Amino acid sequence: MTAELDLAARVIELVRDLGGPSAEAEAVVTRADLALTRFANSFIHQNVAESTVDVRLRVHVDGRTAAGGGSVVSPDALRALVERTLTAARLCPPDPAWPGLTPPSPVAAGPTVDEATAHAEPDERAARVRAFVDAVGGLEAAGYCRTAHRSGAFANSAGHSAHGRSAEAAMDGIARTGGADGVARHCADRLADLDGAALGTRAAAKARAAADPVELPPGRYQVVLEPAAVADLLQNLAWYGFNGKRHAEGQSFAEPGTAQFDPSVTLVDDPLHGSGLPYDLEGTARRALTLVDGGVTRALAHDRRSGAGAGVGSTGHGMLGATTVGPIPHNLRLLAPPVDGDPAGSAPTVDAGLAGAVADDDTAALVAGVHRGLLVTDLWYTRVLDPKSLVVTGLTRNGLWLVEDGVVTRAVRDLRFTESYPRALGPGAVLGLGRHAVRQPDRIDGVWSEAPPVRLASWNFTGGASG
Repeated sequence: MTAELDLAARVIELVRDLGGPSAEAEAVVTRADLALTRFANSFIHQNVAESTVDVRLRVHVDGRTAAGGGSVVSPDALRALVERTLTAARLCPPDPAWPGLTPPSPVAAGPTVDEATAHAEPDERAARVRAFVDAVGGLEAAGYCRTAHRSGAFANSAGHSAHGRSAEAAMDGIARTGGADGVARHCADRLADLDGAALGTRAAAKARAAADPVELPPGRYQVVLEPAAVADLLQNLAWYGFNGKRHAEGQSFAEPGTAQFDPSVTLVDDPLHGSGLPYDLEGTARRALTLVDGGVTRALAHDRRSGAGAGVGSTGHGMLGATTVGPIPHNLRLLAPPVDGDPAGSAPTVDAGLAGAVADDDTAALVAGVHRGLLVTDLWYTRVLDPKSLVVTGLTRNGLWLVEDGVVTRAVRDLRFTESYPRALGPGAVLGLGRHAVRQPDRIDGVWSEAPPVRLASWNFTGGASG
């Protein structure tokens, strides 16, 4: 039995002692060891590490539900947590939609944890920062390298329990020359898989290629979105589309069983492919869930509450705040086409001064098919204007280029866009997918994505970045 599982079991025993045999309870204990090496002006300026234990308790007493949490695990602190959560439950309004506790059920082991990543030392992260800074060739560099290790456990008063571990590493760096930035990011289960030199080389090449941008009028353009830009699409689709609570409230575009996307789109929420724990906040086993299969919307994410309302049960997406925001897929994979069934496209001929705009063979193959359009590195400051149709506005960032007859011809000043994400990925709208997916570090609430670059038929740019 792990220390976290023993701690969760003690919390449940306290609920039985203080709340009586009719009190239902579930406890989640998570230990997180997070370390971050941050650099700016091409120097490391901060190295921080923290180790925390988080205890989450939810109780259901006399038809009423309340939750509480804390980070102190002494006997007195745990008793105080249970007492105040029970008191809060008795003051809450009745909860007729309480779905009950997860019954005893098997939870498969999570992915194998890389111990070298889980226990990485500062000098190992610093070595990757040094490689990044050396590779940018005198450009100004900034960013971070981080490692994370989590171990946790779940227990409830119905006799169900689970435990697991995870580890991950990520690097995100920018190279800058004048007013032009280039970015490179990567997230992996092993620190050994982060190549600081390769990331620095990519960021510097893109920064140099982004110099002296020209103005471009607003309008609809064909686009090639690099994986960092695709990540924003996937994360907003997860929050606002494949969310069981929003769907029940009529606030989601998703229509299960309907071909809402291009046939090339297969989207899977796959928590055990990356560095996730094998159970959710309610103790439900997490597993791969196909959200879109060949363009057809197939599933939504549910916790026990939303799943009971929909009559389908939980999909393993219980999470903190789900009662308010709904259950959200957190581990998104846009599947690349099989290599054997998709011959590689020829790389475009690019002007030597702009060669860094096209950073890999996948992107080169997609750019080669564009008659006139834009190569987009990243999207940022995106805001949802209409949740139902998922119309989003935002800006390009870290590199934007004009493509003419399959050739990158000029860097372009950043543009504002207003676009419906489902429409942009709709039937007939996806003109190509790269063959290699790249995992991006999480940007919002622990949501990470893995996607290849994507070529889309149309993207609506509405003005300059300041508009």
